[in-house]
Amino acid sequence: MDVGQPDSTHLTFNNIGLAFSFILFDALISTSLGLGVGSSLVTASVRCVVQLSLVALILQKVFEANNPWAVAGIACLLNILGTIETVITRSKRRYNQMFISVFFGMILSTIPVSIIGIRYAMAVEPFWKPEQYIPVVGMLCGNTISSIVVSVSYVLKELYENKDKVETYLAFGATRFEACKPIAQEALRYALTPTINTMSFLQPRFLRSFAVEVFYVFLDAFASPSSLAVIGIISIPGMMTGAILGGSSVQQAARLQIVIMFMIAASTALSSIVITVLTLAVVVDGDQRIRTDRIDCRPHAVWRARDWVWEKAVLGVKEGWAKMKRAVGLGKSEGIEEEGVGEERRGLLE
Repeated sequence: MDVGQPDSTHLTFNNIGLAFSFILFDALISTSLGLGVGSSLVTASVRCVVQLSLVALILQKVFEANNPWAVAGIACLLNILGTIETVITRSKRRYNQMFISVFFGMILSTIPVSIIGIRYAMAVEPFWKPEQYIPVVGMLCGNTISSIVVSVSYVLKELYENKDKVETYLAFGATRFEACKPIAQEALRYALTPTINTMSFLQPRFLRSFAVEVFYVFLDAFASPSSLAVIGIISIPGMMTGAILGGSSVQQAARLQIVIMFMIAASTALSSIVITVLTLAVVVDGDQRIRTDRIDCRPHAVWRARDWVWEKAVLGVKEGWAKMKRAVGLGKSEGIEEEGVGEERRGLLE
């Protein structure tokens, strides 16, 4: 029988202030050891408080409205923000129309998976309930960003730096997708590996050694029953932890975590496949040519504009400071000249 917690913890900003002492402790350690990350920790913590507070304020209004169009707007906004994060912040290389491709890949993966998963796997009706749909879409978007970045980065790196092999295949009559198939397979493998590792810490090449270790642990457990305490789950996933802290039963929290992980696996796989195909279709054109001219290795235009504004601002400050110094120096020299003329006049009068 599943038993949940009837009471939930009510937190205030006083509790957040007390928790902030952990950040101050880290900053103190950074300062004492000369790590140089103390200010970054404090700044990131302040941003975390501000951003999560704003998100909570917005979501509270959406939850109270209970409007499917508002939920759809938030879901679309999350995908747009995820696309911006992917294209502008995370990607070192970009290609033409990458923003549209990434947005299409995210929408095509997060929306169908979230609707089907919430409606049937989680048995929520209607599926667009804000308290259910928005958190799930947010988690899918976050994991989809990582998989898209990995797959796109690998494809662009191979086509830009190691294009000779692909061009050889193309020269012998292979189509662009046949020539790029090994690259696509490796990109998808890299993109899906983090999700696989998250769902299971047992890697195939370590499975035999792990089984041996488990065997010895059980031998020690039989020899000393108290050592059975070391056998168990080392860490609890975030969704399960949140559900338990929110008052759900442990069994329900575990099942919810399983469903969410399976949805994340489907979303990351679908988005990785879509974005890999779109990337290859753009960079390798219909004439079977690798168009490296469509790959941009420069920082994004947003960061270039930021650097340009910063350089102009620094240059303006330096020029203003130099003008001020010249003006002050000129005033001092004029004062010295006037003082010298006055002394000469006094000498003549005497």
